[in-house]
Amino acid sequence: MSLDMLRIVCAVEEESRQAVLSAKQKAHEAISEAHNVGSESVLSTRQRAKSEIAHLLRVSDQKATEQAKELASTTATKLAAGRARSEKRLDDAATFIVERIVNN
Repeated sequence: MSLDMLRIVCAVEEESRQAVLSAKQKAHEAISEAHNVGSESVLSTRQRAKSEIAHLLRVSDQKATEQAKELASTTATKLAAGRARSEKRLDDAATFIVERIVNN
């Protein structure tokens, strides 16, 4: 082989090595970029999930508060009605006792 041919072969081999190194570097960069995009996506999804959970907790707390107020109101109404019936029965019982004592 002539000296020129050896130089050409060496140059082609060097270009090939450089191309492989460049391809490896680009592959590493692409993997790194994909990893970063994936990490950002995961963080974004977590943040949205936290926000949605906080919203759902607020809504459920509001509903629970409304239901508790409604239940308290209903209970107070039932209690007042029961108390009124009890007082009437107490008056009726007192009248009955007094009448029995007076009539005997």
